Amino acid sequence: MKRSLFDKIFLGFLFLSIALFISVVVYATYVTRNVMVKDKTKVLTNEALLIADQTVSGYFRGSISRREFVNNLDYYSKTLDASIWIVDDKGIVVASSAANSHPEAPKNIFFLNQDFDITASQSFAGNFYEHFNEDVITVALPIIIDDENSGMLFVHSTEQELREVQSNIIRAIYVPFLIMIIISFIVLGIISNRIMRPMKKINEAAEQYATGNFDIKLDINSDNEIGQLATALEYMASELSKLDEYRKDFISNISHDFRSPLTSIKGYVEAIQDGTIPPEKQDRYLKIVVNETNRLSKLTTSLLELNKYDSYGIWLVAKDFDIVDLVREAINTFEGKCIEKGVKIWLNNHLEHAEVYADKTKIQQVIYNLLDNAIKFTPEGKSIYVTLTEKNEKIFVSVKDEGCGISKEDLQKIWVRFYKADSSRGKDKQGIGLGLSITKEIIKAHNENINVVSTEGVGTEFTFSLAKSAFEKEASVEE
Repeated sequence: MKRSLFDKIFLGFLFLSIALFISVVVYATYVTRNVMVKDKTKVLTNEALLIADQTVSGYFRGSISRREFVNNLDYYSKTLDASIWIVDDKGIVVASSAANSHPEAPKNIFFLNQDFDITASQSFAGNFYEHFNEDVITVALPIIIDDENSGMLFVHSTEQELREVQSNIIRAIYVPFLIMIIISFIVLGIISNRIMRPMKKINEAAEQYATGNFDIKLDINSDNEIGQLATALEYMASELSKLDEYRKDFISNISHDFRSPLTSIKGYVEAIQDGTIPPEKQDRYLKIVVNETNRLSKLTTSLLELNKYDSYGIWLVAKDFDIVDLVREAINTFEGKCIEKGVKIWLNNHLEHAEVYADKTKIQQVIYNLLDNAIKFTPEGKSIYVTLTEKNEKIFVSVKDEGCGISKEDLQKIWVRFYKADSSRGKDKQGIGLGLSITKEIIKAHNENINVVSTEGVGTEFTFSLAKSAFEKEASVEE
């Protein structure tokens, strides 16, 4: 079963909490036991010194009777809840008093450990050489009478009191810690719910977007990262929707642009083959086939060029050149076409020389595209004006026609690939709708701008800018 992100967070937090709780339990138990054993040992040592001074010394010196000595040991044993042993210098237990549940003392201390040193003060925590069935705290003090070692006093205290105190301390630590964990889980649940609920909506929306349904709205208005992600996802969906529409238009347009010439070519070739077109008229229709083939070739070349721009960007070979000369060359190239159509073309040059820094071949392509476009849509008897101006270290090139103009609805779409303002395609059957797209990409690659102003029935003007060359800038400063 696939676990959700919340399940993973919850389980991770649970395992972490358990691990921390166990670590705290072990550490707190270890530390409190050590501290309490040390304190208990110190207390027992003081009590043992008191017993040795007030009871054991008197008995060994003969100042108190055996009965009184045994009674005193029983008193101390009950008071301290401890077993008390008195051994002589041979290790023989000469007197003892056992606490509740403790076994009787051995006959000789060396029976427990033959290497036991009864001349040195010692303390132990454990079952004292496996004599006791439970852990005890043991303090052993040598008995010194007249500067001679006369035996040893053992006090074995039960850990019952220590365990009770330790339990109280541990509970004081564990209970708040457990409450903190419970509160943390509640807070985690609330926070996770606030996070996972919008994340679930985002996931569902992403699945819908993947199927092509871009109309899903997330309605997540928070200012945190989740809200930012939702906003970015909705923006992505909007862009994908536009891209989908563009894709559909692209397929429709390119299908039309390929189908029309292919249909013409197929029809004319079949007509020539089956003799429908007589031999004396075949040259005319073969020219049409060649024109349609050239159109397909031009379309394919433009598509490959745009695809190259999209994949690798436009590679510019920039250098200084005179834009005035380039414009004049372009006008001379289109002069024959203008005469054939009955259109006049004028150059309004406000510059003597205008050195720019750009890719000459690419800018020539831009000027050719704009002039070709202007000639197509300028009717007979009208004019085209090419104007060169200078402003703020920039050279501006304007191509203005007196054609039919472009509607406001179409004006922002002219840069879209395959888009044609004459949607019926009746005005420009040879156009492929890529010239302006390529033009904009070239100008954009130069980090410059191209703008269009158009009025229906009056005409259209395209204006783009280019950076002046360093030589021209220096000359302007000197002037």
